[in-house]
Amino acid sequence: MPNEGAGGHDWATWDAYHDVWRRLDRALDHAVQQGAGISIPEFEILIGLHREPEHRLRVRDIAAGIGWEKSRVSHQVTRMVARGLVERADCPTDGRGSWVEMTPNGRRAVLAGIRAHTGALEDLFWRPVGTDAETLRSVSARVQDAIGPDEPEADAAG
Repeated sequence: MPNEGAGGHDWATWDAYHDVWRRLDRALDHAVQQGAGISIPEFEILIGLHREPEHRLRVRDIAAGIGWEKSRVSHQVTRMVARGLVERADCPTDGRGSWVEMTPNGRRAVLAGIRAHTGALEDLFWRPVGTDAETLRSVSARVQDAIGPDEPEADAAG
């Protein structure tokens, strides 16, 4: 790919960002798998449950919190139930919905995941970013503004 594309953009900048983003994502996933025995998708769901006072959420709320489709969350939760990380509980106020609740095994896994994720972030992100953190925040905010707000999912039941 040429270094300069239409509009005079430096493609090497995009390539560098895209490559580091993918590699960091894989490295964080690896760190959490090694340190806690869970995947990043499991970690994302467990961390959301961990932050809730009662350690439970509805599927729709998990989906909204991590930007996934409800069906993807539902399938992931089914796999996590089979692994003993979460369980489903009926929602007495909504016959169609259910709660996803963290189990003791899920709590142990998320705490180990937090330690592994935090350590990897320190080594692989915070140290290299160093004094450029404000620049990174500024650029990230401009990209977020260009993207605009997340679109809410059409069907809010769940």
